[in-house]
Amino acid sequence: MRDITLGQYFPSNGILHKLDARIKILLLIAYIVIIFCSFNFFALGLVVLFAITTVILSRVPVKMFLKSLKTIIIIVLITSILNLFYGSGEPLCQWWIFTITLNGIFNAITVTLRIICLVIVSSALTFTTSPTDMTDGLEKLMKPLTVFHISVHEIAMMMTIALRFVPTLLEETDKIMSAQKARGADMESGNLVKRIKALIPILVPLFVSSFRRAYDLAMAMECRCYRGGKGRTRLKQMKMGKRDVFACVFMLILISGVVLCDVFLSGIIPS
Repeated sequence: MRDITLGQYFPSNGILHKLDARIKILLLIAYIVIIFCSFNFFALGLVVLFAITTVILSRVPVKMFLKSLKTIIIIVLITSILNLFYGSGEPLCQWWIFTITLNGIFNAITVTLRIICLVIVSSALTFTTSPTDMTDGLEKLMKPLTVFHISVHEIAMMMTIALRFVPTLLEETDKIMSAQKARGADMESGNLVKRIKALIPILVPLFVSSFRRAYDLAMAMECRCYRGGKGRTRLKQMKMGKRDVFACVFMLILISGVVLCDVFLSGIIPS
C-alpha cells in the first residue's frame, strides 16, 4: 500500500511546477493520444524520450516514479506476455499452441513501453500540480459545459478531492491491516473464499473511517461558508506565460515527429 503514489503532490521549484495547470492537463491528453498513435520504434523512441525529459524536469525523486510503476508491474507483465503470442508472420519459436513471431515481440515491447510512459507522465501531473491548481485547471477547461447547465465547479471539486484522498485511504488501509495482523488475523493463508472473508475486518473500519472523514470535510467546508463556485474568488489567478507557450511548442514538435516517423519510416521496421 505504501508504494502507491497516486494523488501525491511534491512541492518543488521545477519547471513543470510553474506551468499552468490547464496546459499540463491538455498536454497529458495530447500525450496519451500520441502514445497510441506511435506504430514503430522511431515514434516510440520519441515518446520515451518525452517521458524521460518529463521525469528530469519534474525534479521529483526517480524512486517515486518507480513506486508508481511497481504497483502495475503485474499488469504490465501479463499484458506483455499475452501480446507476445499475438502476432503474424514467420514463427521464430513454436511450442504447442503458442507461437512467437517477430511481430509478436514488437507488439509486446510496444505495449510495455506505452503503459510505462503513460504511468510516468500521468504521475508527473499529480506530482507537480497541487490539488487547488488541479481543481482550478479542470474547472477552467470544463467551463464550456456550463452552457448545458452542468455544475462544472462541483465536478472538478469532487474529482480533485477523490484524487487527493487516495493516498490517505491507502495509508489508513495499511494501518488497519497492521492492527488486524497484530491481533492475530491471518489474511495470507487459506483458499480464495477464506481470504475474501478475512478482508471484512479491514473493509468495515475503512468504510467507517471514510464516512467520518467525508463528514468532517463537509463540516469544515460549511464552517468556512463554502457555497460552491458561484461568486468564488481565487487568491492566485491562472495566467499563461512563456513557459506554457514553450511547452505547447515542444508538444507540437513531438506530435510532428511521431507523425513523420509513422508516415515515412513505417516500412523500415515492423509495424
